[in-house]
Formats: sequence, C-alpha cells, structure tokens
Amino acid sequence: MPTSSASTTDSAKSASGGVQSLERAFDLLERMADAGGEVGLSELSVSSGLPLPTIHRLMRTLVVCGYVRQQANRRYALGPRLIRLGESASRLLGTWARPYLARLVDETGETANMALLDGDEIVYVAQVPSRHSMRMFTEVGRRVLPHSTGVGKALLADFPDHEVRALLGRTGMPAATERTIVTPEGFLAALEDVRRAGYAVDDNEQEIGVRCLAVCVPDSPTAAAISISGPAGRVTEAATERIVPVLQQVARELSEALAGSGAANA
Repeated sequence: MPTSSASTTDSAKSASGGVQSLERAFDLLERMADAGGEVGLSELSVSSGLPLPTIHRLMRTLVVCGYVRQQANRRYALGPRLIRLGESASRLLGTWARPYLARLVDETGETANMALLDGDEIVYVAQVPSRHSMRMFTEVGRRVLPHSTGVGKALLADFPDHEVRALLGRTGMPAATERTIVTPEGFLAALEDVRRAGYAVDDNEQEIGVRCLAVCVPDSPTAAAISISGPAGRVTEAATERIVPVLQQVARELSEALAGSGAANA
C-alpha cells in the first residue's frame, strides 16, 4: 500500500528537527497572544501562511486540551489552562534570573531585582539583597503600579503612547511620594527620556531616600526588567554612570540565556 510522504503530515519533522505540528501549534498560540488573545481562523491563516484546514485541525486539538476556547461568535480565545503554565513559568523565570541578579549585587553593591508586567501592574519575581547593612528590600510577589517605579518605566518605554495612556487611565496615578509623576504627559516625557538614555530612573518616586536604575531584558519571552535599588546617597549620578553599563550587560546575558534555555537537545 502506498504511503504518503512524512513531509506532508502534521507529525513531520520540521527543518529544525522538531515536530512540525507542535511548532505550528505553539506558533498559533503566540500569534493569538500577539493579537490580544482572541482571533478568527481566517486571521490566523493570513498571519501564519498556513491553510485553513491545517489551522482548524490544530485549533481543534488545542480546544480539546483546554489551551484554547471557541467563543459563541466562532472566534477562538486563549484558554484558562494556559494560566497555570504561565504562573509556573513566571516563577521559574525568577529562579533562572537569580545568578544574574547576584552578579549585579557583586558588581554594584546594591540590591538587584527582576520584575514583570502582569496586566496593568508590576510584579517582582526575584531579588538578591545587597550586603550593606542599609539596603533596600522588596518582597517577591509584591505588586505596584508602573508609573512610580524604574522597572515600570523601563517596561512601558517600548509601548506606544496611546497604550500607555490607556493603562494609566485604568490604574490612575496616585502619588507614592511628592516626587511621583502624576500626569500622563509627565510620564510620557519620562518614557522618552528612557528611550533616549537606554535606562530608567526612579528618583525618590516610590520611596523617599531611594533611587532605582532599571533596564528591560531584551527579547524576553515575557516583558521583564532588571534593576538595582539603594539609598539615594549611594546611587548618585556618579554611581549611575558606573552601574548602568553593568545593568545593560547583565540584561543582555540574561536575554541570551533565556533564548537558549529551550535549545538544548533532548
């Protein structure tokens, strides 16, 4: 009996040596996320270049597994089962980052943090404390609003202005200190400074007496930033010139490590 070529089946190996159907399914999930979490099959076909029957077959499998839901309007949405995977991955992201944060502490002397943008809030997922007796401490799992933090500025600097305005409209801009930026215009101007300088500063805006320097982790699988924080008397302008290149280098190395975390052969 003649058999079809393996290259024409969903179980075929891809050019990278993986299973083609798995690669396609994950690609569709990422495209759904990029589209806001809900799409139609025709939209996925256009963006992915896959034929509709293939997409329909893959989506049907994802629906059965709980990773996608079919809405009443026949569009498809990301499913609730992904939440558990995302929460576990976020915790692991903090674990993977700890050696890099420890390097930051060694090279800068200040407390190092990693934070993610979760919805409209910043959540701290990892920290390595400074060895100084006077040091900053942020509880892992703590949630704060982005407008008063260095990591919030670093993360939102990549967003279009209209999306930043929408976020600020949802969260409000309460003042944590008298130095907190409390207007959208002021915050957008601060984001322009971040884009120009390549790093963000929280200058007594979240807590009086504390300065924070932050940068994004480029190409992170989820929006992430790392930072150092310390007393304003230590994190001076002169110290900033020394610390920022270290932050940027560690962020690049962490990005490379995250990109390579799934590349090892089984």
